[in-house]
Amino acid sequence: MIIAGLKYLHLAAMLCWCAAMVALPLMLHFYGAIWRSTTGSEQTQARYAEFRLITHYGYIGFATPAAIIAIAAGTGLIFAAQVFDLWFVAKLALVAGMALVHAWIGHLVLSSGENRGLRNMPSSLWALVMGVPLMVGVLWLVLAKPDLAWIADWMPEFMLAPRGQAAGQT
Repeated sequence: MIIAGLKYLHLAAMLCWCAAMVALPLMLHFYGAIWRSTTGSEQTQARYAEFRLITHYGYIGFATPAAIIAIAAGTGLIFAAQVFDLWFVAKLALVAGMALVHAWIGHLVLSSGENRGLRNMPSSLWALVMGVPLMVGVLWLVLAKPDLAWIADWMPEFMLAPRGQAAGQT
């Protein structure tokens, strides 16, 4: 029962987090383009205020809580379901990459407010270019649960041995 609840919470939070990681860069890109194309009017100020509210609250009030809940529920699942396979380590590496992209999106949201738009900043669409493959990779690893034992053949021995012991000793 606990594992099912954690899986539901983790999946729901991951869906929200991934949706936000797709929507926020698109909003930054398209709202920013609209705002830059119509400067100097009262309507522009209203659009800019709307842009700031949507991106700020989308990041602070939706994306970040979803990320925290997804990571917390996923951490609980690690121990509740005792998943310690190599595919899971790869999944954690991809989730760490998603967290870095999430932080960069936050930087773009903050910079768009401080600079009144994304002037002199890289395109926010780069967050999609980096984030979507990470999300697809996580989904593939979770659904396929591939046998990644072949990776151990390439790793140095010290990375495979328990800390302070040689491999194979008890």
